[in-house]
Amino acid sequence: MFTGIVTALGSVRAVTALGEAADMRLTLAAPWPDTASIPVGASIGCSGCCLTAVEVGDEWFAADASAETLSRTTLGQWRVGTRVNLERSLRLGDELGGHLVSGHVDGLGEVLSAAPERGSLRFVFRVPGELARFIAVKGSIAVDGVSLTVNEVTDDTFGVNIIPHTATVTSFGSLRPGDAVNLEIDMLSRYVARLAEFK
Repeated sequence: MFTGIVTALGSVRAVTALGEAADMRLTLAAPWPDTASIPVGASIGCSGCCLTAVEVGDEWFAADASAETLSRTTLGQWRVGTRVNLERSLRLGDELGGHLVSGHVDGLGEVLSAAPERGSLRFVFRVPGELARFIAVKGSIAVDGVSLTVNEVTDDTFGVNIIPHTATVTSFGSLRPGDAVNLEIDMLSRYVARLAEFK
């Protein structure tokens, strides 16, 4: 479990094909001072996708991604230099600054626009139709692993405001219209919708 509060902005150092080249090993630069002490097997949020550390070193770790993960997330598009939002897994007693995030990507969104709005940037995203019903004004959503508050909703789009700090410490500073993003809907809305199906 995660909170959607990014603790480091990493980058892809290497992409290595595994097996019959359907799976990949991703080596990521992680500017945490204690990266080498992360235990092998630890879960790390990587732009919204929970990955397992299979190797660790000084300011880097490696994780394997299956063909399934690569096909359903932005990870299949990652190249050397791609910026990655990183978050270590939540421990009991940690501050829950964002919202509960599982690291299980529900679908891909698309950046439609990013425009200045007073002191922030207003991002508008298009979402797959099957996810739109789970997104509500003032609800929570994780975009590339970042916990955000939804400020506007239409049939298949939603908007959020990004403050300068968030743009600086996450990959939002480099997002452009047309880019794909990993989306995870708020798990509370998922269960409320499921319960409503049984009315």
